[in-house]
Amino acid sequence: MTTDLRAPTTSASPAKAGAILAIILVGYFMVLLDNSVIFTGLPSIRAGLGLSAAQLSWVQDSYVLVFGGLLLLAARAGDIVGRRRLFIVGLAIFGAASLLVGVAPSAWWMIAARALQGVGAAIVAPTSLALITTYFHGEARRRAVAWYAAAAGIGASAGLLIGGAVTEWLSWRAAFLINVPIAVAMMVAAHRILAETDRRTGRFDAVGAVVSTLGVGSLVYGVITSSETGWGSSRVVGSLTVGVLLLVLLAINESRADQPIMPLRLFASRERSGAYAVRFLYLGAMMGFFYFTTQLMQDALGFTPFQAGLGFLPMTAVNFAVALTIPRLARRYSTGTLLLAGTFVTLAGMAWLSRASLDDSYLLSVAAPMVLIGIGQGLAFAPMTGAGIARVSPDDAGAASGVVNTAHQLGSAMGLAVLVAISSGIGGLSTPDGVVAQVSAALSGSAVLLLVATVIVAVVIVPAQRNQPEGVVR
Repeated sequence: MTTDLRAPTTSASPAKAGAILAIILVGYFMVLLDNSVIFTGLPSIRAGLGLSAAQLSWVQDSYVLVFGGLLLLAARAGDIVGRRRLFIVGLAIFGAASLLVGVAPSAWWMIAARALQGVGAAIVAPTSLALITTYFHGEARRRAVAWYAAAAGIGASAGLLIGGAVTEWLSWRAAFLINVPIAVAMMVAAHRILAETDRRTGRFDAVGAVVSTLGVGSLVYGVITSSETGWGSSRVVGSLTVGVLLLVLLAINESRADQPIMPLRLFASRERSGAYAVRFLYLGAMMGFFYFTTQLMQDALGFTPFQAGLGFLPMTAVNFAVALTIPRLARRYSTGTLLLAGTFVTLAGMAWLSRASLDDSYLLSVAAPMVLIGIGQGLAFAPMTGAGIARVSPDDAGAASGVVNTAHQLGSAMGLAVLVAISSGIGGLSTPDGVVAQVSAALSGSAVLLLVATVIVAVVIVPAQRNQPEGVVR
């Protein structure tokens, strides 16, 4: 029996292919869990460390800022120093930072450790996807991307469930400390099983590295600050302006660099460019979904943190089941068709959920629309990820993975900030009715983001795939 997996230096059996994929996915899933665990853990962290409101916000914001800012740099670094080596380094940093978070005695320690976690996450997330493009090809890659997308899709909701359970039954510290043995185990396994990828020679794009890190970091900082000071504040306007100017400078530099950190040829494909835009919008909508639906269940319906985590199970279970059918569906339908169906069904579920009312039961107002959202997410994530790395050359695999993850993080941060701004002037959090009003406004905004994403899929990605010969590398 043959396999469609091609290791960088040696062939691999199907069993080893499974082991390789497991290492990649467990490392990536560990990062995803922490993105959601923090939501259920924040109240306990605030009480345990005596944090102010500003300090509490920076527990999350320091992570997001560093994570988003370093993604492009970390992704391209794997192409240069070797992806296995960088993957292990990222796991080591993330595991060590998780230990520091778990034993944090004060606010400054906690915030600094969360920023260090962001460094590790910025390495692990894009390197995981780049390793899939390195080891897997053809049908094997479609299956691997489907599993990767399933991990991305259920990571957020699973994090809420695991975080709520561990925080409620043990402590918020335990929710972070469990990362340490996982990281160590994956480092050992990666060292033994993964082969090192080819390293590129030549000059490193130092200007691009600095400008991309500062540019994306400035955008993320402006977005997360907007929730505190408003979009019109000088700090927000200044940060966003600096971020845009730096990214323009980045584009100019990348057009001239010998080995650019973000090759502009990645955007020559309408399929990939459309996928980046769709991911930005889709993740903005979904981050709002998790953030506001958690409030709906806890502050309006009276759920405990653990019950709220269980409340996401209808979406999680359906999402996982649908995601695993993607390789089979992909043999009958194009990536664009599946992505179009996924964004549209997610839109339908989000519009339904935005009409949630205290007069309806959880099953009717929350669980039922979650099923649609789970189906849509299961259909959308793998095609969205596949389109973002479609037909890239091996030399650009890391850079393309970095752009995919940058769109993911920027979209999450920007979408949540916009939706918080939309909901802030509606109702009030002092009563269940006020919570429902805010959630309704925010999720209506999520539905609008999904509508725009659906239109982009229909008018950009689907036609681009029809006009692009299969297998052509661009």
